Amino acid sequence: MDTPKRLEAIVEEFREAPASFKLPMLLEYSKKVPPLPPHLEGRQDAMEQVHECQTPFFLAEDIDDEGRVTMYFDAPQEAPTTRSFAGVVYEGLNGLTAGEILGTPDDFYIRMGLSEVVSPLRQRGISAILWRLKKRIRAEMETREAS
Repeated sequence: MDTPKRLEAIVEEFREAPASFKLPMLLEYSKKVPPLPPHLEGRQDAMEQVHECQTPFFLAEDIDDEGRVTMYFDAPQEAPTTRSFAGVVYEGLNGLTAGEILGTPDDFYIRMGLSEVVSPLRQRGISAILWRLKKRIRAEMETREAS
């Protein structure tokens, strides 16, 4: 499995940063989660909840005819760590093909060195976001292949 270039650049940025910079860097990613589009705004029922996150977190995706994935995340503004994880995934993977996302290592975040600043319980949140996103993409691609 290869880490896509954009995500690898984020991983390297964190890996090389001193521990004291990692949490502020991570929190900056909370600002990179765009608002939901009108068709999902206020419609958490149309999204999948990531129960492993400590705060209410929902995700959805669209896959275009070329297999490119657009991601949508919904997390409270009062949950900056969870939003930050979503921001990392969004910045690193949004707009890539389903195959590129499915090929992303599930544990990419370990190389970021987040264990220095974020508890293992919180780190499981980023793992769960990617896992559920991959599960949804895989299911959609299998449905497309079957039709």
